[in-house]
Amino acid sequence: MKFFYSILLFFICGLSLKAQINIYVSPTGNNTNNGSKEQPLASLIEARNTIRNYKKTSHKNQSYTVIVENGYYIMKEPFVLTSEDSGTPKYPIVYKAAKAAKPVFSGGKELKGFKVNKNGVWELKIPECVYYKWQFDQLYVNGKRATLARTPNQGFLKLDKVEQDIWKLGSSRTPEKAEQQLFFGKDALKYLASVRKDEINRVRFKAFHKWDYTLRHIDAINIDSLSIITSGEGMKPWNELKKGGRIILENYKEALDIAGEWFLSGKGVLYYIPRPGETPENSTVIAPVLEQLVTVKGNASKYNYVENISFEGLSFEYCHYKIPKSGSEPNQAAALLNAAIYLEGAKNITFSECEISKTGQHALWFEKGCSTSLVENTYLHNLGGGGIYLGASKALKGREHTHHIQINNNIIQSGGQEFPAAVGVWVGHSSDNKITHNDIGNFYYTGVSVGWVWGYKPSLAKNNIIAYNKIHHIGWDLLSDMAGVYTLGSSEGTVVKNNIIHHIHAYSYGGWGMYADEGSTGIVFKNNLVYNTKTGGFQQNYGKENIVKNNILAYAKKYQLQCTIAEAHKSFTFTNNIVLFNKGMVLKGAWNQVIANINNNIYWNSKENKYNFNELTFKDWQNKGFDKQSFLIDPNFKDPINADFRFKDKKSYKKINFIPFDIFKPGVYGNKEWLEKAELSKFITKSFDEVVQRNLKLNPGRG
Repeated sequence: MKFFYSILLFFICGLSLKAQINIYVSPTGNNTNNGSKEQPLASLIEARNTIRNYKKTSHKNQSYTVIVENGYYIMKEPFVLTSEDSGTPKYPIVYKAAKAAKPVFSGGKELKGFKVNKNGVWELKIPECVYYKWQFDQLYVNGKRATLARTPNQGFLKLDKVEQDIWKLGSSRTPEKAEQQLFFGKDALKYLASVRKDEINRVRFKAFHKWDYTLRHIDAINIDSLSIITSGEGMKPWNELKKGGRIILENYKEALDIAGEWFLSGKGVLYYIPRPGETPENSTVIAPVLEQLVTVKGNASKYNYVENISFEGLSFEYCHYKIPKSGSEPNQAAALLNAAIYLEGAKNITFSECEISKTGQHALWFEKGCSTSLVENTYLHNLGGGGIYLGASKALKGREHTHHIQINNNIIQSGGQEFPAAVGVWVGHSSDNKITHNDIGNFYYTGVSVGWVWGYKPSLAKNNIIAYNKIHHIGWDLLSDMAGVYTLGSSEGTVVKNNIIHHIHAYSYGGWGMYADEGSTGIVFKNNLVYNTKTGGFQQNYGKENIVKNNILAYAKKYQLQCTIAEAHKSFTFTNNIVLFNKGMVLKGAWNQVIANINNNIYWNSKENKYNFNELTFKDWQNKGFDKQSFLIDPNFKDPINADFRFKDKKSYKKINFIPFDIFKPGVYGNKEWLEKAELSKFITKSFDEVVQRNLKLNPGRG
């Protein structure tokens, strides 16, 4: 080791006259090398250590660039950066891909040696599971997320009733500890009858209720009473499990019955039913191991920041989320998860042209004490949780407050695969952020969520800009009470503008384009194009002094606009908007009592001369003091049914002083390859449309 550091010292001293030091990493490198191009290192960790050692032996300021050659890197532990690994504004530290290289860092372990049994099921006994009790909760075959064995394979079991026994009340509205007994109909639990007693506590259920998702282990099975027993927190009184609730049972061998499903037994035997064309010889099976891939951890309260570091062109994949014994209690936006790449106490950090995929949790989180950082041109997809999370779920002031993060020109798609309540971009107690030109699609709850205070209590989510994003194919038919853009609390200075939001659906109520939920205050929604939603282009639950101006809101299926609660103050201004539809009501909710400025709008039913303003005619609606200078006229779009919302002429929109905006500017920008990558597959978009049609026929529309 002394010999190695002597060589290292010689190497770096020879470069000390330069302002820039390059350190090379290669999958064929060796951590006893000196880090030159001819003698590359083998890992990011050793490159980091080389920089640390140089700093200890040199008194000169230098920039460092770690150049990572093309190849596949198996990570044995997370890559951790602390304050000692910081650069300076003049001398930053960069971890970047070599020219034309696409290095991939994996937190997974390839599993080999499968045997095919007489039923065509693959089997593999994993020694680490036997001797070291290794368990994993996600599995990937040929890069695709496999399905943990579940019942039913499609759709859900329905709850017949739920009984709760409170063990410890606690101090909040939610009991601290309780037991629930979940009852089902006849034959619903027939597959559980043969589960061995020592395997029962491995069985889990997933429940989907309103905007929430519950994941719990089962304590006991009672086949005679058609029930299962589970314990943990008490049910939230505002969102309980109840009759008709949708349930999936998973993680037991008896549920292993269709292609693409897998199960890991307590004795360490992995079972997998292959998809068509898959064989052990042509397939790569990877189980994620590391629960975090990159950790950037400073201490803002003590001024020990990690700062001035860039990641460029690096890919990170296969990050495990271990399901705790307590499961996952309901939490909005899955805000209690961790992230594959986690930062706190960090500033001036950049992720550029990177990729994060195949995670069991969120991809990237700037948590407490982060500021002045950037994520751009980065591809986040196949995510168990959400895309990018900003700020903390607790209100942290001063140096621990997260602010001024830019999220620009990223593709954030196909999230919530393990935790469906996760969102594309979440802004908690965080301010002065810019979320711009991103493509956010194929999530089950919400595209962008801003704010983390319910009601009118003080909020730290101020001055956030959500602009020029394309947010689409959100919700499906899994959760309710969700939106393309969702806001909470007092958010003065926050602007939602120039976004395209389309194909937003929900299981039951909800499925809005833009949703100002509890206490949303001081938010401007302008120049947005919203179309093909379930229950409205805009909804305000309750809030204060919001402005909805110069938007195009088209083709909601039930109601075009909703307002839930009227209050004693001015709720919002709704002016200079164009509302186009061919079915459903114009307004639904508390519009007859709300205090609002509603005027200079166009409403047009392209199918028939029928306008229902909350059970009022347009004339009666105007007699209540609203829309005095508004019109029931064709806005003259070129081809709105095919999403061309350009105008044929000015004669209609000039009547309300509407200002046209560029409908082709939102979304990502760049080369052809990047633009094509942002297009969801035809399989996903077709499946979404089919789900919507089925849901509209079968769902009664109640919460």
